Amino acid sequence: MLDILGDSILDSVKLVPFLFITYWMMEYLEHKTSKKQKERIQKAGKMGPVIGGFLGAFPQCGFSVSATNLYVGRVISLGTLMAVYLSTSDEMIPVFLSEAVPVLTILKIVGIKIIIGIIIGISLDLIIQKKPCEQEIKKMCEHDKCHCEEGIVKSSLKHTINITLFIFGINLMLNAFILYLGEERIAHFILNQPILGPLLAGMVGLIPNCASSVILAELYLENMISAGMMIAGLLVGAGVGLLVLFRENHPTKENIKIVSILYGSGVLCGILLEAMGLIL
Repeated sequence: MLDILGDSILDSVKLVPFLFITYWMMEYLEHKTSKKQKERIQKAGKMGPVIGGFLGAFPQCGFSVSATNLYVGRVISLGTLMAVYLSTSDEMIPVFLSEAVPVLTILKIVGIKIIIGIIIGISLDLIIQKKPCEQEIKKMCEHDKCHCEEGIVKSSLKHTINITLFIFGINLMLNAFILYLGEERIAHFILNQPILGPLLAGMVGLIPNCASSVILAELYLENMISAGMMIAGLLVGAGVGLLVLFRENHPTKENIKIVSILYGSGVLCGILLEAMGLIL
């Protein structure tokens, strides 16, 4: 139980800098930036999926959390959010480095995720037109019951504390559940499923916790799943960003659509890579 508590605290605390910086930036945009400047920032989002694809590749789930908050405030587009989600690597890179996996192999996996994230992100922005949502950041303030007039720093800190406590509670439950269920059972959930493998790996990737990327990486290293299956799960795995999405973004129907696009895109790409006989 102490290990579960320790892991949950660590998973939550390491997100605090990302959360605070993101909320500070959003508060600054709301209070200090003119309407014309906000419009320029949003119009500059055409390169958003490209930037998001590269930023998401860093081995830290904080970027998916930051991107989620920026999307909730409609600072970035859905395509940029999806690019970050798909390219997020979470704990995969540290696991591979600890097992002395060749750097070239790691770069191939990261590169595939970045390319897929950028392509899907740009496609979404071309298909789905942005809707003007000037009051979204204010709505977020009202949802968190903070008083933005108290100052940018204090308001940002309140947002950060609220979300950190929420993430801690969910992480505590998820870590306990994964420990109870056991990684071996989760592994058997995917194994010996040549056709359903990418679909099942994608379901593991949907677990909003660092454990999903660790499990998928370790299964691949033990030659228990193929490269296509692993990448399908890693593409779907957006870390705790999904938790923040469902807490902060409304209506819930939109969140379900976003998760469906994420899951469908990741699994489809995994199946295609599997059919191509991808070898890393």
